[in-house]
Amino acid sequence: MENAGEGDLCLFIEPYGEDFYLKPGEVFTIAPEAEGIDVWFSTLVWEGGITVWPYEDGDPTKIVLKYTVTDANGTRLECGHQRPPKPAGSDVAELG
Repeated sequence: MENAGEGDLCLFIEPYGEDFYLKPGEVFTIAPEAEGIDVWFSTLVWEGGITVWPYEDGDPTKIVLKYTVTDANGTRLECGHQRPPKPAGSDVAELG
């Protein structure tokens, strides 16, 4: 996934609701931890982000529960990567 926009882009991965933020021009890769799995993605694009459901072999009932997110250098990223700070006085619950 590449952020070709001018602002930050939220990558939200289900079913755990993990969030990763891409700066403009950054590229992240989502891959299963187990080798040999044919992963398909269901995606939902929304203003400022994209939600991804990884699943096996075209079967949306087979959700991939163990996956990695890496940057263009192959560095493994953790949930909340580059998450912007919560606005002062905000009552919004923090993700992850």
